[in-house]
Amino acid sequence: MERMGSDSIAILPAAPVAVRNRDVEYKYRQCSDFLYLTGFVESQSIAVFIPERPEGEFILFCRSKDAEKEKWDGFLYGQAGAVEVFGADQAYPVEVFEKSLSGLMQGKEKVYYDLGAVPAYDQTIIGVLNQLRAKVRSGVVGPQAVYSLACLIHEMRLIKSSQELDLMARAAEISAVAHIKAMQACRQFSYEYQLEALLQYEFAFQGASSVAYPSIVGGGANACVLHYIDNRARLQPGELVLIDAGAEYQHYAADITRTFPVSGTFSAEQKALYELVLQAQSAAIEQVRPGRTWDQPDVIAVRVLTEGLVDLNLLQGSVETLIEEKAYKSFYMHRTGHWLGLDVHDVGTYKVKGQWRTLEPGMVLTVEPGLYIAPDCETVDPCWRGIGIRIEDDVVVTEGAPRVLTEKVPKTVETIETLMR
Repeated sequence: MERMGSDSIAILPAAPVAVRNRDVEYKYRQCSDFLYLTGFVESQSIAVFIPERPEGEFILFCRSKDAEKEKWDGFLYGQAGAVEVFGADQAYPVEVFEKSLSGLMQGKEKVYYDLGAVPAYDQTIIGVLNQLRAKVRSGVVGPQAVYSLACLIHEMRLIKSSQELDLMARAAEISAVAHIKAMQACRQFSYEYQLEALLQYEFAFQGASSVAYPSIVGGGANACVLHYIDNRARLQPGELVLIDAGAEYQHYAADITRTFPVSGTFSAEQKALYELVLQAQSAAIEQVRPGRTWDQPDVIAVRVLTEGLVDLNLLQGSVETLIEEKAYKSFYMHRTGHWLGLDVHDVGTYKVKGQWRTLEPGMVLTVEPGLYIAPDCETVDPCWRGIGIRIEDDVVVTEGAPRVLTEKVPKTVETIETLMR
């Protein structure tokens, strides 16, 4: 509200309920921006913020208590709970939102609302704006412009508080245990989906509310498909399996990737590529420090990978030229990380005024270089084909050295082989 100014109003609807099929709904997950500002997890809710409003600055419209509905769908906080538990200054039934909106908007110059985010409310907001503008000859003043609320919130969400970091550390800890158990149990299983089931069990057993994103369990050449989520193939001895999976704990995400041999032992080619990716990741993590720019972990990872690919004769030519021509993209086609928080690909811009953003304490990002040698890649010797490797950790920018939230999951060749034995 300090950023909005006293001449404004902000309107933020909760996430809509999504239908899975026919009359079955997906498990409800609140909009991350709504969670960030209110902590309120119920659907069919609208938060309104009006700086310096004498009657109250934070108004929450939500479902009313209804004993009959609660028999079917569970507990509702109602208006009293919205005030007592979530700190709303005032709370009203969601049914009166549209009728109340004109009075709340009147006298304000700006409205902060993200058109298109929840389309069901767009016409209501636009309709009330037009009604107020039509009354201008009567001396009625209403907002003349609609501004993005997300732009304000997302800058705030980019820097995590100590409480947020505690939740993210717990999400990382839960996810780390699941990855370790997947490595230990791998040789007992025959299919990718069995490893996925183990991960999901561990997440739930340790108190995570859900997965943070669809888990990737790619054996063999499936690891070369960056967003592979089918997870139905048989695990083959002699191949690697790539697991990219993270738990969501109290709405905060973890995001870990580990790659390990199905049979417990790396082949010579697998080991060579794996240690190259690990070297690139280690160098990139060292760049996650205040004052460095967002792109520096990626720049160093690309250099290390390119030099290693030349040493292994998978690329030929000058390292500088290969980097300039992006020749590495045949084997490494994504960037080295992304923001992490309430969303697995969390909010926040990566550039400010055309320049890469400077890292600051409290930012959290993933560091995840990889190499993917497609099974049909004819430019390399067949012994390299079909190998996909990614190593990913969650890293906090601190005042000093980077803090790796996911460091408990083994990632050297020796520690992985030892654990699997």
